[in-house]
Amino acid sequence: MSTPYSSAEVHRAVELLASRPLVRLVTEIDDNGAIPPRRLAGILPDLSTHQLRSASHTARAYGLVRAAPGAGLQLTDAGTELADLYDAMARWARRHAVPAPVCEFSSRIRHVLDLLAPSLTAERADALSPLIGDGAEAGLARPRTLLIQWLADNPQVATASEPEPVA
Repeated sequence: MSTPYSSAEVHRAVELLASRPLVRLVTEIDDNGAIPPRRLAGILPDLSTHQLRSASHTARAYGLVRAAPGAGLQLTDAGTELADLYDAMARWARRHAVPAPVCEFSSRIRHVLDLLAPSLTAERADALSPLIGDGAEAGLARPRTLLIQWLADNPQVATASEPEPVA
């Protein structure tokens, strides 16, 4: 299966989707429900105010979250699908102990996205083969398919320029 993405588009999408603050925000909302914006710092204390503001702005700009009156930030359908994609990637990475047997969830996401990136511009899915050994690439077929589908449903992630920075 070929994809219509240039190397620059794939790079842009991977950088956005692998952003630790964005991964943390999306998975936190997915796991625990809507977050009032004023409670973000207490719920995600490992992220700076700037990181929280930037992740929140980016997630809104790309349609991953919306502000629900009285509830706070909640995932859109695209955000829920992204959370499912993150879960599929993390499961594969845990099963193969990459990038390390014990590591942070967002590090697993980054690693899998980095493995998948070359195959998004290749003509064949077997572009994964040189990157990983021991038949592990077969297990990456599902996360790759989910990623391709998610990008097809959310083309703004690969084709749009960066959203305006938060002041």
